[in-house]
Amino acid sequence: MRTCSLGKGILLCLTIVVIGTNLNCREKSPEEKEVRQTEPNTPSEPDVNAPSETIPKDVAVIVNGVEIKNSAVLDLIGPHLAKINQQSTGIPSPVAEQYKKQLREQALEQLIRRQLLDEKIKDANITITDEEVVNKIEALASDQNMSLEDFKKALEQNNQNFDEVKEDFRKQLSRNKFMDAQWAGKTDVTEEETKKYYDENKKRFDVPEHVRVSHILIKYKQESADADPNAAKARVKAKAQDLLQQIKDGADFAELAKAHSDCLSASKGGDLGFFPRGYSTPKFDKVAFELEVGQVSDVVETEYGCHIIKATGHKDATVIPFEEAKDKIITELEEEKQKEFAEKYINSLKAEAKIVFPKP
Repeated sequence: MRTCSLGKGILLCLTIVVIGTNLNCREKSPEEKEVRQTEPNTPSEPDVNAPSETIPKDVAVIVNGVEIKNSAVLDLIGPHLAKINQQSTGIPSPVAEQYKKQLREQALEQLIRRQLLDEKIKDANITITDEEVVNKIEALASDQNMSLEDFKKALEQNNQNFDEVKEDFRKQLSRNKFMDAQWAGKTDVTEEETKKYYDENKKRFDVPEHVRVSHILIKYKQESADADPNAAKARVKAKAQDLLQQIKDGADFAELAKAHSDCLSASKGGDLGFFPRGYSTPKFDKVAFELEVGQVSDVVETEYGCHIIKATGHKDATVIPFEEAKDKIITELEEEKQKEFAEKYINSLKAEAKIVFPKP
């Protein structure tokens, strides 16, 4: 039941990013942030614009005379390959091999794009100071409720070197700065475009009715293998009824929730916050939306146990007005234009580059 899944710990995304298993939380390089990537089920074809030639076995591709090693490809896909190998018992071998091949192709494409951009960055004499790098790392760490020292400790725990991570961030920032200069004035979004998007996507700005409730959950528990499940359920219901009577007699709902609820929300006095219809199980959902603010339900039985539900807030369905949605729409449309621009730009670099793959 989703009402009891709240409060679980969040993965340390920032640290995972640095290790290379997740690209969602760090400052993304242009090939990740501004350029669309090929989806796993649509592998890209090698863009060979030079004849294959004999090249060292440890080289994956040569871009304008610069060798990209197979080890660099493995650095990108290693964590993903490890996951596949861990799950290999449940994945047919041909499927696993095909996915590994697609991962390699995507990583190779990313490295080619990165090399082509880095050449342009060098020509443009773009530099990123240590202060800029540290500020970016601190900002990302702060987003994860971490200090810079916490971040460094997290790196150490995952066998990562802070100086190497700084250099990765420096390169990423330089690529972003370079691309910002390329599309300056070319990806602006007009008021007319923004309003057109809003009018054509009205449903996206509909906000459904929400309620806020607190609850006390007494879970069904199998006391022993030979215990009578019906008797156990009866005891759970009796306890819930007793707590309900205490509430009717004036006991504090939140304090009872903290003392007796089996849900993770107990530490917050049973508060589940605001949620729309369909958030929880049907029985819980139905009662939650029928209660008036301040009203307490009778004992509600679901497959998880017995609940006592108290409504604490209500928001009617509404529509986000254009002026409120405007800035977000502009940001999204600009990012879309930037992706399209960057894709065309990097494709033009590839068309002019000498890219040599090893013979099959």
